[in-house]
Amino acid sequence: MSSEVTDLISALRAGTMSLDEVAQRFRERSWPETLSPDPVESRTHGGALDDPDPYVPGSFDDVSAAFHRHELTLAEYEVLAQAASDSINAADKRRRSAEADAPGSE
Repeated sequence: MSSEVTDLISALRAGTMSLDEVAQRFRERSWPETLSPDPVESRTHGGALDDPDPYVPGSFDDVSAAFHRHELTLAEYEVLAQAASDSINAADKRRRSAEADAPGSE
């Protein structure tokens, strides 16, 4: 399945984009939220919730999958993970700031 993330990784592999260019695109893009099971619910339902989270196209799942398929080196994976983390942290900071500035949030 193709997504912006898989397309960027393909461009990196093909040499049409550098690691720095792909990392910059990772910093600039929005990342979809992926939800993990509630730890309390997991304990109360035993193994029924031990299934892996569903695949989310265009999420960091695509980067992890590429790494596990040996399409990314560890160094490339670490650079891209940091870039995605930077983007997610910046989005969270903007969201918290907007919530704090919203009327009635005092």
